[in-house]
Amino acid sequence: MKGTVIALLSILGGAAAWAQNVNAPAIKAGDTWTYRETTEKGVSGWNQSRDEVTISRVTASSIYYMLKPAGSTQPPRESISGLDWSRARDVNGKETIVNRPLYFPLTVGKSWQIEYTEQHPTKTHKSEQWNHKYTVVGFETVEVPAGQFNAVKVESEGHWTAELEPMQTVVQGAQSTADSTSMVTQAQRTRSEPVTGRTYKAFWYSPEVKRWVKAVEEYYSAGGVRNERYTQELESYKVSE
Repeated sequence: MKGTVIALLSILGGAAAWAQNVNAPAIKAGDTWTYRETTEKGVSGWNQSRDEVTISRVTASSIYYMLKPAGSTQPPRESISGLDWSRARDVNGKETIVNRPLYFPLTVGKSWQIEYTEQHPTKTHKSEQWNHKYTVVGFETVEVPAGQFNAVKVESEGHWTAELEPMQTVVQGAQSTADSTSMVTQAQRTRSEPVTGRTYKAFWYSPEVKRWVKAVEEYYSAGGVRNERYTQELESYKVSE
């Protein structure tokens, strides 16, 4: 009976702890994470790599970090993110947040949205509109190469709409008569039409690790077929207390 009571109290205590807000971590210079990254494109494109993320410095508004292949002697790529690891880039001449995997404090049920429209992002797209909704869905135990962790799961479902650039095609053919042969050239211009697709993202954040231990990002075409998937799994980490 005593053992049953102790077990019950342990379960209730754990549930109460998880019910609290998960606040932003105290990230410091030197904190390092190594991930195994898997890239899948189409039905046959697949490769893996190992990347190391190391903090250079942290300011009141930003995280400065270095990214390089694990074990490489090449100079790292230096980048900046928000304190919630949000990623921003130039969109139509303005710095715009395009991905926000975390939004502290993390509380079950909390949600936030990222929306933006970009003009002429590629040679074939006249414009792209992106909409992502992120939600803290709950707590899970997740297994990765670095071990087993209690993590807060954040999910994002979204969609994108692109307007194609008008295209012109040229068709040539030969016309023959009894006396001569001539070449005929015909130009055809196609109208700009919209195409759509969907996205799915998931992040498993561990307070112990101060970052996610696993992340998945998927991109789907207009027909609901997955074109790309990117997976990060933590292999090792070293963080300050």
